[in-house]
Amino acid sequence: MTLHFIPVRIAAGRRHSVGVTADGLVLTAGRPDTEGSRVAGWDRVISVAAGNVHTASNTGRSHTVGLREDGTVLATGWNNEGQCDVGDWTNVVAIAAGWRRTIAITTSGTALAAGRRNEGACDVDEWNELVAVAAGDWHTIGLRADGAAVAAGNNRKGQCDVSGWHDLRGVAAGYLHTLAVTEGGHVVAAGDRASGVDEVATWRDVIAVAAGSAMSSHGVMSSPLRLAPRTHLVFAPMAPWLPPATTITGSATRLGGISQLAVLARALMLRLLACTMVVETGGAG
Repeated sequence: MTLHFIPVRIAAGRRHSVGVTADGLVLTAGRPDTEGSRVAGWDRVISVAAGNVHTASNTGRSHTVGLREDGTVLATGWNNEGQCDVGDWTNVVAIAAGWRRTIAITTSGTALAAGRRNEGACDVDEWNELVAVAAGDWHTIGLRADGAAVAAGNNRKGQCDVSGWHDLRGVAAGYLHTLAVTEGGHVVAAGDRASGVDEVATWRDVIAVAAGSAMSSHGVMSSPLRLAPRTHLVFAPMAPWLPPATTITGSATRLGGISQLAVLARALMLRLLACTMVVETGGAG
């Protein structure tokens, strides 16, 4: 059996959750006074992202970003440093939201950034040939079409020391750590050892990782996704700089305290926002 579908996009902030319906509308849940939940009127949305928070300094305020099918971007919520000033962005294929900033990838593989400039996490103007981007609390990680990673921002714990990484298929950025999945299904990590970066070296057959924020009530520091035998994910690129379609086979499990749905959504956000996914499930025997 072969199923063709566009996955539901979901994101979680500290005090609200956001989801995209099949008809492109946006749903929210959580505290009714949360600024990031003000998505009335949003339509034709294909992806969402929710910013991180540092509760001690901003009382849990964050922002929400939506990518529309025409490549424009919507934003609502906390905007003290211009993280919601994305109204003039066009030709966007992927989005990410960090603490006080918003990052996007354009159809040409370059990056856009809005928001806090203090730590340098928005210094992505020179990046190119991107296929994925991840926004941590203090740093930003990009994945290039050649499988290399680029990083910008605070490097206090070495979370930006990714220049030697290669053959990557996905990246994730957390509070003070960075994770990546290689084409061989291994995981590499950099940054704060308290985030478990030394523990992921033994992971195998992984296709995606998620990195949580130490300041967030949501998420897991490091979590992998595997696929069941005889289940194949085929990712067909829709942007010109993306590499050829990829088929991944493995075993599916719930690991690290995070659901497969959440990790799958994260994986697609990181690597495959501009792609169509085909799931092929073989029969027994």
